[in-house]
Amino acid sequence: MGIIRIGGRGTTKRVTEKEEDNWVGPAFIEYSKKRKEAAKDMYVSMGRGTSKIKFGDIADTSKKSSTKGMWISTGRGTGKRRID
Repeated sequence: MGIIRIGGRGTTKRVTEKEEDNWVGPAFIEYSKKRKEAAKDMYVSMGRGTSKIKFGDIADTSKKSSTKGMWISTGRGTGKRRID
């Protein structure tokens, strides 16, 4: 089934096939790894633009950090409770 895509500031329409989503999940992880590998020798500004490091030196962020023991605010920011 085709989907309608709008182009040219809303002046043209075209019917195309629905493509596979690649902005989330394993497809996006692979896509971002390939882009990082291609740009590993480029520099990235850090610390308000005062220093720079190579993009390949940045560690992978594949692990999710635990929120256990952290505090969250409640009641318009007037209270807090600890996450178990």
